[in-house]
Amino acid sequence: MKVLVSDEMRARLIQGVQTTAFKVLDIYRRDFEVETKADESPLTEADMASHRALVALLEALTPEVPILSEESGEIPFETRQAWHRYWLIDPLDGTKEFIKKNGEFTLNVALVEDGVPVFGIVHAPVLETTWWGQSGQGAWKQVGGEASAIRVRQLPDPEVSPWKIVGSRSHGSAEFEAFCAQLPAHERVFMGSSLKLCLVAEGAADLYPRLAPTSEWDTAAAQAVVTAAGGEVLNAHSLEPLRYNQQDSLLNPFFIVCCQRDERWEKALRYGLNLRL
Repeated sequence: MKVLVSDEMRARLIQGVQTTAFKVLDIYRRDFEVETKADESPLTEADMASHRALVALLEALTPEVPILSEESGEIPFETRQAWHRYWLIDPLDGTKEFIKKNGEFTLNVALVEDGVPVFGIVHAPVLETTWWGQSGQGAWKQVGGEASAIRVRQLPDPEVSPWKIVGSRSHGSAEFEAFCAQLPAHERVFMGSSLKLCLVAEGAADLYPRLAPTSEWDTAAAQAVVTAAGGEVLNAHSLEPLRYNQQDSLLNPFFIVCCQRDERWEKALRYGLNLRL
């Protein structure tokens, strides 16, 4: 398999993302203004500072690769559909968590090839933790200076060890509640941003059903980490892997992140989705 991101480039990317995080933390630790975007989502100066720094980093390292960022403005599909490979970034995922100052926000950088996230970095500045993963190369978690390989866990027997289900800190839904009601014994953990996917990737959780709206930049980097760790990020309706840059809209379908497939949660998922019919 062709290695798309060399060890040297990966190290430079991780260092660049972590350096950008210091700029974000400077803003996080003082008073800042909050604007409202056209879609009613919040925007802070940290979103834009991170956007500018990450775009500059990627343009310096790979000037030939296009970049799509949440904050880069609309790029029409007629332009994007010609992209074989591109960077997809969310400069600050979990802006609501950033505003609440609970630390559950992340910086996200993904390399997407032919609709598939093949490399991704997720960095949580307050937690001083970085996750990354690459197709065929495995997934890793770095806390401080130490990095260790991560892997999804085997879905346990719920009668022995309850399943661990991750839910959104700020975006609940009736579908999520209906899904959980149909599961065997389980515990719920609520978290913000792409940290939810990372919990599955590192074996700290089993399932993350996202039965509420998200955009492609919210998930791409963490999907690369999850898949490199042996898990899957699946379209909730088709149970096919989530794909990117396939249409004009950049909204994801509902999806589920799993350590492994199991007919019990698949049945619960169908039940939850039926609420919308």
